[in-house]
Amino acid sequence: QVQLVESGGGLVQAGGSLRLSCAASERTFSRFGMGWFPHAPGKDREFVAAIRWGTYDRYYSDSVKGRFTISGDNNAKNMMALQMISLKPEDTAVYYCAARGVNRGDFHNTSSYDHWGQGTQVTVSS
Repeated sequence: QVQLVESGGGLVQAGGSLRLSCAASERTFSRFGMGWFPHAPGKDREFVAAIRWGTYDRYYSDSVKGRFTISGDNNAKNMMALQMISLKPEDTAVYYCAARGVNRGDFHNTSSYDHWGQGTQVTVSS
């Protein structure tokens, strides 16, 4: 069974930084790309960043452009990180790592991902 393991969440003050990491147990299940989807209380799970292996194309939501940077191992295709700077209280959420084992759909949609991690809490205090 594939496992996605996230790490790096925590509590930080507004304006601070955090780095999240995610690793898939087998590259077969993440070989077409990976993404991050925060889920805040009372809101839908939303897209913030994704990476396409091979071309190394990276995608961001407008709300995080210039503040978040996604990176990963384009050879292994099963490890990625999200560097977050200038954090805001509205960034507070459980951040889920997601992996694409099948090449389908838009990177921004949750339905385009086959596997999900357990999530890591990010809390930004004002």
